[in-house]
Amino acid sequence: MAMELRFDKKKKIGLRDPKLFGQFIEHFHRCVYGGVYDPASSFADEQGLRKDVIEALNRIGVPVIRWPGGCFVSGYHWQDGIGPKRIPCFDKAWKVEESNLFGTAEFLDFCRKIHAQPYICCNAGTGTEEEMSDWVEYCNQTQGKWARLRREHGYEEPFHVKYWSIGNENYFDGELGSRNPKEWARLVSRASHMMKRADDRIELLAPCANNLEWNLRLLAEAGHRLDWLSVHSYDDMLQQVNEPSSYEQCILWLDNVKERIEQAESAIHLMGYRNKIHIAIDEWNLRGWHHPNVDVPGADYLTPRDKNDDNSTYTMADAVYTACYLNECFRHCNSVKMANYAPTVNGRGLIYTHDDGIVLRPTYFVFDLYANLLGDEILDSWFDQENRFALSVNGKEQNVNWIDAVPTMQNGRLRIALVNKHPEEACRVFFASSAGELELFTLNGKSKDSYNDIDHPETVRVEREILKTKASQKEIYLPPHSVTIVREL
Repeated sequence: MAMELRFDKKKKIGLRDPKLFGQFIEHFHRCVYGGVYDPASSFADEQGLRKDVIEALNRIGVPVIRWPGGCFVSGYHWQDGIGPKRIPCFDKAWKVEESNLFGTAEFLDFCRKIHAQPYICCNAGTGTEEEMSDWVEYCNQTQGKWARLRREHGYEEPFHVKYWSIGNENYFDGELGSRNPKEWARLVSRASHMMKRADDRIELLAPCANNLEWNLRLLAEAGHRLDWLSVHSYDDMLQQVNEPSSYEQCILWLDNVKERIEQAESAIHLMGYRNKIHIAIDEWNLRGWHHPNVDVPGADYLTPRDKNDDNSTYTMADAVYTACYLNECFRHCNSVKMANYAPTVNGRGLIYTHDDGIVLRPTYFVFDLYANLLGDEILDSWFDQENRFALSVNGKEQNVNWIDAVPTMQNGRLRIALVNKHPEEACRVFFASSAGELELFTLNGKSKDSYNDIDHPETVRVEREILKTKASQKEIYLPPHSVTIVREL
């Protein structure tokens, strides 16, 4: 198979925002404790943060990171996680004891060490509007009792946290303190008012839902104080049964991504907030988190969560899906300005920690390639011929795009993301370029089910190649189930 990618270097869609490479950590199983924070580890620094994790995140340049949840936040009271004396409490979301050792100061210290902007999500479940605004005061104000308390805790200067979310998935009945659309709109209206009184420089997010009434009520009542709509996105929903879907099924789900983005865009445009309110996909992943039996009396709900840390789950399917997801965000770069991969460490994350070090999963390398090698200017592009192939899932065939491509520009030089989604067949792509040399970086494994683990950490890896040619039409070979970045030199 061969096809020509067409684009015009002067026809730009827009600029990608660096915040599209954001991350997310939640107090769930080993994502925080035993993940980013592990004082007992030989890799821990003086604050208990894992240095190997910090080093890996610095390599991919995380721009913004969301914390502390997630479902956890809907029962979290931030005052329990500040100051020298921390009292453990019961986490009603995940039904475990929360030590509160990793709180506001520890999170902000972590952000400083990975050079990321902090994004704090507030408790809109069991919390109050005043509790949310008090947290803003504690972090950002120079006056008031909460600012004085921060100084008493040893932090004279404000933290200047810019991004704040009112709540998490409060549209779900399973969320602590869930709301109906009318209740939610009123809560966000009141909370946003108080939070911006505490600091009018902050940017506020609030979750939208797959529910037109929810979104329109929210924007009607609180849109004038919101800067972002928060969208969550998972496809392989494994909460109750941890049976990861096949590579082929994962590829089919990519069609959902554009629909989710455009649904949020439609609500924003309909209510007159085009270019005023942006979209943050502040939780996204191919695979939902496995946490069965939480509401089953007497059942073991804790041990099954270990299955989230099975590295064999995270294959080239995850890498290809992640690359295509970022491509879709690039194509919607004028509305989607932030995205937060969920989670960052352990669970379904980019990085797996163990006693002797870390494993970088295939998805980690997608972020490495995309954040460090692509350009900021997104170009419009198209294929001149049919870019489809038939994919068979459960005995049914469906046509899907073969190559997902996004050309970009940086300092006048072309940089292209090329994803071959086909599980078995290679493809050749042609495009126009006057450069005499091209640099290629290809992420792949021997099979679509390849993965990295402790004993074989580089089964999926990036290969670099220099292609020299004077031809004006460049030809790039794309292996099956692969992600390739091409750069003009």
